[in-house]
Amino acid sequence: MPKTDLERQLAERFRQVNGVHPMTEDDDAYVSAQFVALEEVCARHGRDPDAVRRLMLEQRLPLPGYLRSDGAEMVPADLFALADEAGGVERLEAWFTAHWDDPAAGREEWDAYLSGRYVCLHSVTPATIRRKDDLTSAITAATDEPDTGSARWSERLHALVDELDALEPAFTAYDRLRFGGPTSRDLCVDAPRDRFPRP
Repeated sequence: MPKTDLERQLAERFRQVNGVHPMTEDDDAYVSAQFVALEEVCARHGRDPDAVRRLMLEQRLPLPGYLRSDGAEMVPADLFALADEAGGVERLEAWFTAHWDDPAAGREEWDAYLSGRYVCLHSVTPATIRRKDDLTSAITAATDEPDTGSARWSERLHALVDELDALEPAFTAYDRLRFGGPTSRDLCVDAPRDRFPRP
């Protein structure tokens, strides 16, 4: 089926943000299990897909998380949840950035949210974004703690890793291409478990 002009524009913006990388059959299967086609989400919520594409291109809603190899724009099932909580798309930016005390940090996170690249969380909210940052920082710093290697330290580390594990999906090979290396799950879930197995 021919793509509309808005679909073509959105695909071009997506590739500007993520680069041009092939999606394999495994990537497509992962994305189809974790995300929903934009058309389907819009149908569920009574939204016009082209109107939503315009909002994405205007940087008022996040870009799709993935473009499947058939061109489907794959988005989270809760794509509209934050805008609804904020009281509408027109209020979303102010509501979102207000969750950070530092306006510059809030703006940086808003830009990251709009990029659609927050595929590292099952549910993307200011609270989960902040918690993920806290957890990855704590896990990364754990080996510098005075009691590194002790039973109590191991218990603390694995509690942090388990909490991050619950927040994050598995990722797929495509993610390692577009992010240019290991994912936060690779570095802060899988690696610590391999390096410091539970006693």
